[in-house]
Amino acid sequence: MVLYYFLAALSCWFGVQSLLNGFRYAAYVRRETSRAVSQFQPFVSVIVPGRGVEPGLANNLRTLLTQDYPRYEVLFVFDSPEDPATRVVAELISKSAVAAKTIIAGPATDSGQKVHNLRIAVGEVDSQSEVLVFVDTDARPAKDWLKLLVAPLADETLGASTGYRWFIPDRGGIASRLRSVWNASIASALGGDMAKNFCWGGSTAIRRTTFAKLGMDERWRGSVSDDFTLTHVLKEAKLPIHFTPNCLVASVGDCDFKELLEFTTRQIKITRVYAPQLWLPLLLGSALFAIAFFGGIILLILSIPSPSPALPLILLILFTLGAIKSFIRWRVIFIPLIGYRDALMRDLPAHIFLWPFASLLYLYNGIAAGFSRRIKWRGITYELKSPNEAVIISRKS
Repeated sequence: MVLYYFLAALSCWFGVQSLLNGFRYAAYVRRETSRAVSQFQPFVSVIVPGRGVEPGLANNLRTLLTQDYPRYEVLFVFDSPEDPATRVVAELISKSAVAAKTIIAGPATDSGQKVHNLRIAVGEVDSQSEVLVFVDTDARPAKDWLKLLVAPLADETLGASTGYRWFIPDRGGIASRLRSVWNASIASALGGDMAKNFCWGGSTAIRRTTFAKLGMDERWRGSVSDDFTLTHVLKEAKLPIHFTPNCLVASVGDCDFKELLEFTTRQIKITRVYAPQLWLPLLLGSALFAIAFFGGIILLILSIPSPSPALPLILLILFTLGAIKSFIRWRVIFIPLIGYRDALMRDLPAHIFLWPFASLLYLYNGIAAGFSRRIKWRGITYELKSPNEAVIISRKS
């Protein structure tokens, strides 16, 4: 029991630090979203790598063609002209006044398919383009997303401007809501310390000259993770990454438990390969919490009918610390995602009560990542040999 109390005290201490970070995150979001927006609005190339049709695809892509931005183009990139998503894109382009086109990149051979698509598309942007913007097909940006994402790049000392996703369940369900809670903890890792920020490939802007100077086209070769690689290169060059809270974008949809495990484990396996310095603390931290919280519940049950009075108190403290942080995080997200107010209100109970299970899921993800480097993305299975080498094991059309 002495060992348990020591680990529980340690977990409570980390819980307090996490809560303080939650307050800092909320303060940063409120501060940044209240600032005047720069009028830096150069010609922009929005690059959208995709593969296959997902629920809500047309609604997601339509937002990219209706941005409140004066001059931009949209490049949709697929590996095959037979991809059914190309028909969705063709219909949207036919009804849009924005300059847009579809690019067929062909199958990847020496990198991940998404990275391959990006590399091909960058070579076909308009000559007048000053800023490259990368966005995922599961993102559903607001009308002013592009303007707000590009604006910070008025400061030429910045390396990149980035947003992040917030999963919003469509029909609901435990798996979908747990995915949202699991992902939310990553979103709140971004903030005012630009040296610690990271790029999210689903919503990132970078000056074209910076991209070229960094040699990103070549640095991406052999990689599966576009954003981890870009983040590493920017940090290597000591170029700061600005987190733009107004560019937290909705990702609307549902998943079942199989998809939940596949998605979350894939993210942590990629982290294991590209940022092992983040993977190990995540594994140890989630293991510590699991021992303190779920282990405490087991000890409490086993000690009935005469449990130690300290056990319920420890469990209450641990749960309350996490619940408060989840509430703070959930509340502040209303600023950039006010258009989803009703959906966010429905998700409040999940963020309050499911966060311990999200931590348990992180433990599973971390353990799985320690034993395997094989991931599956949109029908393609990869073996991640190293940050610069990925082997394609199989591919489904």
